[in-house]
Amino acid sequence: MVKSQIHAGGRGAGSFKDNPAGKGGVRVVKSIEDVGRNTLEMLGHVLVTKQTGAEGKEVKRVYIEEGCDIKRELYLSMLTDRGSSRVIIVASTEGGMAIEDVAEATPEKIITLSIDPVMGIQQFHARKIAFGLALEGKQVQQATKFLLGMYRAFIENDAAMLEINPLVVTGDGQVVALDAKMAFDDNALFRHKDVEELRDESEEDPAELEANRHSLSYVKLDGNIGCMVNGAGLAMATMDIIKLYGGKPANFLDVGGGATRERVTTAFKLILSDPNVEGILVNIFGGIMRCDVIAEGVIAAAREVSLHVPLVVRLEGTNVELGKKILSESGLPILSADNLADAAEKIVKSVKEGA
Repeated sequence: MVKSQIHAGGRGAGSFKDNPAGKGGVRVVKSIEDVGRNTLEMLGHVLVTKQTGAEGKEVKRVYIEEGCDIKRELYLSMLTDRGSSRVIIVASTEGGMAIEDVAEATPEKIITLSIDPVMGIQQFHARKIAFGLALEGKQVQQATKFLLGMYRAFIENDAAMLEINPLVVTGDGQVVALDAKMAFDDNALFRHKDVEELRDESEEDPAELEANRHSLSYVKLDGNIGCMVNGAGLAMATMDIIKLYGGKPANFLDVGGGATRERVTTAFKLILSDPNVEGILVNIFGGIMRCDVIAEGVIAAAREVSLHVPLVVRLEGTNVELGKKILSESGLPILSADNLADAAEKIVKSVKEGA
């Protein structure tokens, strides 16, 4: 097998931009010569899958794997369920395909099992999954040992997700993890330097990397209204109300509760680095953060980048009057909003009028 290594699923069903009719990013090969030829067809080329979007991702490395005599393909994963604060095991007899497709087409073939964090995984949990996957005889023992080790790896490495797809039963009846994907809790990486060293920044969005360096939470979206908010919940509400008034948010950006003027300036630059942004909504509730600091940061950033799109600012909380005074005396074309609904209505209207 020759497998393209990009941070996206659906590689096997994907296509390359310069050869859309060609094979996908995961290929079965029969000889060393085929390995070399297929590797060259992948390296340096852009692979488009259902998870990359139309822009795709350039393949910069491949993984060469020994072939396997596959009798059955199964699916197995562990992930954190925030609702129950537990690790959830998800398994299916339908391996080798996206679990989302299985859930949509044949949801009855998905097995889920919640693990109490105090007790941890027990052998009866593992056997229940093994029987649900229709394993037999020694395969049940193998799968039980496998699941116990998998859970230990998940917990000890502070994983957020561990997916094995496919988990296979070979022709001679062995249970083998043929492929695996792991995601880790970013907040716990300080405990896992070995994992952090594996990080491939070339696979990440440059703007998100820059945000991370300044302790900003930034995720680029496909809309045209940039958002700068303090607090993740308020940021989500801000994006929701932009949609409610007919707009589309261009990003999620949380500047945090104790942002400095410099961090606010950086946040503003990040928003404007997106060429799709046609307007900006700043929504700040000043609890720990002071509204005057936000105002100074917004003004500094607007002047530094020569603001050329509509800007609506809604401030509330600590030093709000001082913050509004600073904005009004800045000489910049900044629209002030009385509340969140007013802010969303004004920015959506401004963007549509400027279109």
